[in-house]
Amino acid sequence: MNIKPLADRVVIKMLEAEETTKGGIILTSAAQEKPQVAEIVAVGPGGVVDGEKVEMEVKVGDKVLISKYAGTEVKVDGVEYTILRQSDILAIVE
Repeated sequence: MNIKPLADRVVIKMLEAEETTKGGIILTSAAQEKPQVAEIVAVGPGGVVDGEKVEMEVKVGDKVLISKYAGTEVKVDGVEYTILRQSDILAIVE
């Protein structure tokens, strides 16, 4: 099943959290922070949102930095994705 986002929404897949610190200490899953870097899997067409024209500035494959509690988590075919608005994306990671 494919997910096709509407309007200014994007579908992202979170990248794995760091499992060790810079000093080499291995972190348990409870101690790991929620990752904020994700890869874009699908992009909506943009359009008019709240009376303003929105053009999509991101594309599939971009790695992005997102707000910590942004979006809605969904599970499709056993894979977890997050759907969020383009405005919840803070930056493109290059």
